[in-house]
Amino acid sequence: MVKVGHRYKHFKGKEYIVLHLARDSETQEELVVYKAVYGEEIVWVRPLNMFLEQVVVDGKLVNRFNSE
Repeated sequence: MVKVGHRYKHFKGKEYIVLHLARDSETQEELVVYKAVYGEEIVWVRPLNMFLEQVVVDGKLVNRFNSE
């Protein structure tokens, strides 16, 4: 499960901190609100299931985000 306040590393190498877990008011879909800890520190929103999913990198399945 995703933990608010924890740092996560994207499979491409950048780090983010989870600010909140939220829910879409129309669809009730669970969302993760997270902020880049580099550059302009942009705040992003992504569906929880996508945040937790695995992606294929160089033919291998890896987590999209890993807890630091």
